[in-house]
Amino acid sequence: MHSSKVEAALNKQINEELQSAYNYLAMAAAADAQGLPGFSNWFKMQYQEELIHADKIFNFVLERDGKIELQSIAQPEIKDVTPLGLFENALAHERHISNCIFELKDLARSESDHATDVFLEWFVSEQVEEEANARTVIDQLNMVEGNRNGLFLIDRELAGRKLEEETA
Repeated sequence: MHSSKVEAALNKQINEELQSAYNYLAMAAAADAQGLPGFSNWFKMQYQEELIHADKIFNFVLERDGKIELQSIAQPEIKDVTPLGLFENALAHERHISNCIFELKDLARSESDHATDVFLEWFVSEQVEEEANARTVIDQLNMVEGNRNGLFLIDRELAGRKLEEETA
């Protein structure tokens, strides 16, 4: 059993992951509205990954005989719906999630909750990958600087993204 502080923080992280999913779903809709099905696909895959992350934490809390306390999810606020703006938003959000995971890991250590500390290692590695993936697309978008042909090629590449076996 983990401490009440760790349990509350894990429940908060479930909410963060569900909020992330909701944000990515809104980004998918924004990309689709612009006729960018590949971008929409990429964001939908992110949406599914975030649901999986929330579920992993949810199940971990239950396995540790903890109590789940779901919280409200806010409406997504996406100000810049350009392809670059969407990915800059995604990167900023992934950095926020990374910080949440780091704080949770620090809390687990301070509470001598070794099981939670070890459990969160996967999320630390996952966040490194999440940030790198978003930065790669940002770099590509900056490279083509709004060139429609370049945007078309990036969209086609993003259309091929599938949910990774390891995450599922």
